[in-house]
Amino acid sequence: MISVKHLSKLYRTPIKGKNFLLDLFFRKYKTIQALSDVSFEIGHNELIGFIGPNGAGKTTTLKILAGILYPTSGEVRVLNYIPFEKKSDFLKQISFIMGQRNQLLWDLPAYDTFTLNKEIYDVDESSFKKIVDELSSILHCRHLLQKPVKSLSLGERMKMELIAGLIHQPKIIFFDEPTIGLDIFSQKIIRDFIKTYQEEYKATIMLTSHYMEDVKELAKRLIIINKGTILYDGKLETIIQKYSRIKTIKITLEDKIDEEILSAIKEPLSCTFPQVVYQVEKSELPKIMNFINEKLPYSDLTVEEESIEEIIRSFFKESR
Repeated sequence: MISVKHLSKLYRTPIKGKNFLLDLFFRKYKTIQALSDVSFEIGHNELIGFIGPNGAGKTTTLKILAGILYPTSGEVRVLNYIPFEKKSDFLKQISFIMGQRNQLLWDLPAYDTFTLNKEIYDVDESSFKKIVDELSSILHCRHLLQKPVKSLSLGERMKMELIAGLIHQPKIIFFDEPTIGLDIFSQKIIRDFIKTYQEEYKATIMLTSHYMEDVKELAKRLIIINKGTILYDGKLETIIQKYSRIKTIKITLEDKIDEEILSAIKEPLSCTFPQVVYQVEKSELPKIMNFINEKLPYSDLTVEEESIEEIIRSFFKESR
């Protein structure tokens, strides 16, 4: 579905000097390398988490794959098309949905944008009505279709953006920060929608997000990029197993226990009866669990991984 081989992208940007006239007639430039020797393959019905810090090259890569930017060097094929040729058959099979960009007509109902996209993508009337009905049902937003876009909340607008971008039932979808700026409830709605959509329509999806929970919930495979270079391409589970070093143990006690006993196991992170919380190194876990089972009467115990944000932070520290 997507094949990228030795992709590079250079930007030539002007250097601002102290003299306006000299800059005007004798402008100097510098070259910035946005991507360097990037290669990966993505198959049918895969959902890939594509992550990295600001300026890592995520959006540049997606724009090249979508045909918005032309690469400096390398080979890129999407659905066996060269994206920048922008052939009609290619454009009808992809969608680029950006959480920071608004394609909806601001003063009109979102349904009017859907109708416009229907004509642009040459979608027949019955397919159009079917997809709008199905997607608005999944998103629980039928009541919003005829409301002016300017009257909608950010979360409601994002629902409309999703429908607008999927009217033509694309085979490949590029999601660039789809949950940016949304509250935690709206984030979960969008995540659940993306998961359901992929299961129902078998789309291939590339997802960028600074909210690592999006990636953890949706992607089994992770591509990590930094400074235009791929640092990792593999299973998310492998990253978690390798870089998750801290475990959090949450215990609900049946009876009050002397603080000396609690501290003898390990100094608790917090202790407010009936809950005690410990943070332990992964290597310490078996020993600590034995102590807890021997010394503490508890009614509930859970062991939690570090947050995905902390795990990815550890990965970047080790990759420097």
